[in-house]
Amino acid sequence: MEIFAVIMAGGVGSRFWPRSKERKPKQLIRIFGENTMIQDTVKRLDGLVDTKNIFVITSRVQKPRVIMQLPELPLENIIDEPFGKNTAACIGLASVIIKAKNKDAVIVTLPSDHLIKDDEEFRNCLKNAAAFANNSKGLVTIGIKPNRPETGYGYIQFDEKEISNNIYKVLTFAEKPNLETAHRFIESGDFLWNAGIFIWRVDVILDEIKTHLPDLHEGLCELENFIGTSDFDKQLVNLYGQLKSISIDYGVMEKAQNVYLTKADFYWNDVGSWEAVFEVSEKNDDGNALVGDVYTEKTFGSYIFSPKKFVATIGVENLIIIDTQEALLVCNRDNAQEVRQIVEYLKMNKRSELI
Repeated sequence: MEIFAVIMAGGVGSRFWPRSKERKPKQLIRIFGENTMIQDTVKRLDGLVDTKNIFVITSRVQKPRVIMQLPELPLENIIDEPFGKNTAACIGLASVIIKAKNKDAVIVTLPSDHLIKDDEEFRNCLKNAAAFANNSKGLVTIGIKPNRPETGYGYIQFDEKEISNNIYKVLTFAEKPNLETAHRFIESGDFLWNAGIFIWRVDVILDEIKTHLPDLHEGLCELENFIGTSDFDKQLVNLYGQLKSISIDYGVMEKAQNVYLTKADFYWNDVGSWEAVFEVSEKNDDGNALVGDVYTEKTFGSYIFSPKKFVATIGVENLIIIDTQEALLVCNRDNAQEVRQIVEYLKMNKRSELI
């Protein structure tokens, strides 16, 4: 069994404005520690997936920085989409490229911008899931035990009868719920958070795409003929121009019959907003997480990032303050999800220098 990895890294991270920009989004900046999030994602696979088998799917404007940040990966393994068409297209593209290298490959597909602790336990979880996916020809996803009624995550309902070592049959996928529904999910005990990490054989996922997304599969079959040729990029643009934008969750996982789940025994956070960064950051006695030259007085429960400029706060609480050379964000922590609206405003007003 040869394991490959596909790292999805095309997002723009609009909820992390003003640090996250189209050319240098969330996954390509340092939020925790010395490495960027995508560097940590690759490092986390060390010992499980050979570097020659790690592929990154990104956007054309981000590709140069991805290459710069991941010099250990073969250049041809960093693949740029002509434009974003959601995760089904991204995963299909990576799958046909990997199939050309090993038609029996087992693929681990994962986002580039999640925070995971206990790398060894993470690799053990993937190794077990890969062995099951290889033998059963099933689609395996990772579920995270909820510790709160979170409305920002999707959920997976599973049959609590274990069918293999830490493997369970998936019953249903649930979209992001309202708070009342999230409480019900938690109380039931048979719902887990959807981490967006998938493990499957390359032939199995392509068969499922053929069944549930035939237009995508037809285009991928045509594209296969051009892998390794000078016409590949042209054909890729033609294919993407015809595709609908659809997620692998909605397009395949929610419809397939052979879907399984393995429970994670490691810390996971999708770090979806500045509020999530605050939650996992180290805090001082006043509950503040501070980065840079910051003075606080009567300031509580706030995240303040200002590495290049002195910032002082007095008599405030529950704030997110992000200061960069180009822009300043001041936001109540409760409104962290709404930061993306700033990016939409800047796009509408053609303020491209700020996005």
